Amino acid sequence: MISKNMKILVDKSAAISALFTEGKRMRQILGDENVFDFGIGNPNVKAPLSVNKTAIELLENMDSLALHSYTDGAGIPTVRQTIAESLNHRFQEEYTGENIVMTTGAAGGLNVILKVLLDQGDEVLTFAPYFSEYDVYVANAGGRLIAIEPNIPSFLPDAKKLAESITPKTKAIIINNPNNPTGVVYDEETLKKIAEVLEAKQKEFGNAIYLISDEPYRELVFDGATVPYIPKIYKNTIVAYSFSKSLSLPGDRIGYLTIPSSVEDFQDVVYGAGVANRVLGFVNAPALQQLVVAKCCDEKSDIAFYDNNRGILYNALIQYGFECAKPQGAFYLFVKALEEDDVAFVNKAKEFGILMTPGDGFGCKGYVRIAYCVARDTIERALPSFKKLAEAYKH
Repeated sequence: MISKNMKILVDKSAAISALFTEGKRMRQILGDENVFDFGIGNPNVKAPLSVNKTAIELLENMDSLALHSYTDGAGIPTVRQTIAESLNHRFQEEYTGENIVMTTGAAGGLNVILKVLLDQGDEVLTFAPYFSEYDVYVANAGGRLIAIEPNIPSFLPDAKKLAESITPKTKAIIINNPNNPTGVVYDEETLKKIAEVLEAKQKEFGNAIYLISDEPYRELVFDGATVPYIPKIYKNTIVAYSFSKSLSLPGDRIGYLTIPSSVEDFQDVVYGAGVANRVLGFVNAPALQQLVVAKCCDEKSDIAFYDNNRGILYNALIQYGFECAKPQGAFYLFVKALEEDDVAFVNKAKEFGILMTPGDGFGCKGYVRIAYCVARDTIERALPSFKKLAEAYKH
């Protein structure tokens, strides 16, 4: 029999896991051409050509023993330095390689930093709606995730609610900017209000409260929006980044933590992150992919593809009568369900061949997430089905 803790985690992850199998089941029943899967955020844009080219050059020209060996727990020193210099150029910082810890994607990075920071029973806050795996990541480190209720319809964090939620047990807060599932970008004014609350609470309780910024969608922004660089706003910020979305490398599992020298107990945090990489079983981030992203960290994917998908789908859904805050980032629409029960609405959509994710799993009932990082043809063929779904609720 599996452990009680794992049974809880399995139950929490069931909805996400089901998305991987439901599409296959529906295709067997309805046929491939009649199923429109918007459930999973798997990029449909190819990685830049330079990524494959760099990997091939490394494999052909680098000593295979060195290429496939263990690396330092925190990552290859030259790679860490290259990432630091890229961030310095982009955000006018003064990082060195010591401020960077290479990780197996943002998910690995979040698990690493939570392992470093949390004692058993510590509290971690986040704003709903939030990426559902945060529950699991915090539980992995012995902590307790507390979700602050959503601020509808803007979905921007409410600083007042944050202040009311912080207790002496609060060790960290996780924010996701741009946000999954809403696509909302947290602007500088909002982030400054959050920082003010955290600064005041640190003084009140006499301990550090770390802001962990989860930023795999940092480069996926539209309409001239920008993602503020949070370490400039709040000094106890640690950034988790992944190349999964910016370079379309979700299966390669490569990212990094940025740990500014200004964070409290900086040396211990950095050293702890390297140790956590090892004891959590990652050992080190994939060596080949570390070297690849060091060469390609300033490359960009075809963001215009996602922007066009966003426009086609958003405009059509609004025309059909759906309600949705227009996203400025990531590649999701967070749409109000046409009935109170979002799970029932998702099941109704399946009758029309549409796969979506219920908002309940993101801590926000009554909404659904639609991932538009799919082939253009999928969106265009799905529009009549979305229209029929809307019409089904008008009778």
